[in-house]
Amino acid sequence: MILVNNPGSWGDIYAPLAHADWHGWTPTDLIFPFFLFIVGVSMTISFAKRLEDGDRSHLYRQIFRRSAIIYGLGLLLSAFPDFDFENLRYVGVLPRIAMVYLVTSLIVLNLSRRAQSWVFAGLLLGYWALMKWVPVPEFGAGVLTPEGNLAGWIDSLILPGRLYQGTWDPEGLLSTLPAVATALSGVFTGYWLRSGRDRLQIARGMAAAGGLAMIAGLICSHWFPINKNLWTSSYVLFSSGAAIVCLSLLYWLIEVRDYRKWAQPAVIFGVNAIAVFVLSGLVTRLMIRIHVAGDPDPITVKQWLFETLFASWASPMNASLAFALTYLLFWWALMALLYRRKIFIKI
Repeated sequence: MILVNNPGSWGDIYAPLAHADWHGWTPTDLIFPFFLFIVGVSMTISFAKRLEDGDRSHLYRQIFRRSAIIYGLGLLLSAFPDFDFENLRYVGVLPRIAMVYLVTSLIVLNLSRRAQSWVFAGLLLGYWALMKWVPVPEFGAGVLTPEGNLAGWIDSLILPGRLYQGTWDPEGLLSTLPAVATALSGVFTGYWLRSGRDRLQIARGMAAAGGLAMIAGLICSHWFPINKNLWTSSYVLFSSGAAIVCLSLLYWLIEVRDYRKWAQPAVIFGVNAIAVFVLSGLVTRLMIRIHVAGDPDPITVKQWLFETLFASWASPMNASLAFALTYLLFWWALMALLYRRKIFIKI
């Protein structure tokens, strides 16, 4: 997220580091669902330990508290540094994480595994049915354009403040429902990880399940296209399948083959994941608000850094990528310092 959110120039981005314009996908479109997926995986592990201790009431309090904090951090990112509350964006990456975490947690704690499977299927089929059959004023039913889809219409009708794309938002209300299904796919994977089977069997099972989910997503895309902005049902299947395949590879390398040291840089980011996302976002917003002397007019700090340190020697595309990589390494170095001092910012 830090890498793709902070190019030196938004006009010079390599295609894999940009989102698909509408239908279709790029590697960048897999980042967010991978995060929600691993939230679901982690949930099964952490909840199981707490429930074994009979700590259900405290667990509920922690879930609501954590959801509120994550949502609040999302509002802070949206408001900072202008704090223009009339144009505040009430949804976004962190608000969606908060809502998905809250709803998925309640599902996991109150429904059987069989019922969870039915909820997963119901979310995907129900969302498809709503998007295909519920008419939008002036457009009709089944329109999946940015202007005419049901999810965008609901966002413009209900959400206060500012929408990311003016009349619709990629992290809007209705599309949060299939995002819950993404987290549930992680929950199901977590159950498989905790099944007590042989580790190689677990890795193979995940790889097979992930591959089948990706194929199912591609097949379903003929009727309901893969689309991150709409978080379509086919996108849930495809991205969840890709996440399971990637996790199976990592599990095989780390748990089966015992190759661990190479993953340490990811661990350093992972133990402070929300903290580094929020802090890097706040600093980015400062860099595009603060101006310094330029020729002939003042320019932002980000533009000055980009033009001085990168655009002066590299091609536009490479300079933009070098800026993003440098920004990523800066935050990794800071998180490494916290890691060495055993400072873990938890919520």
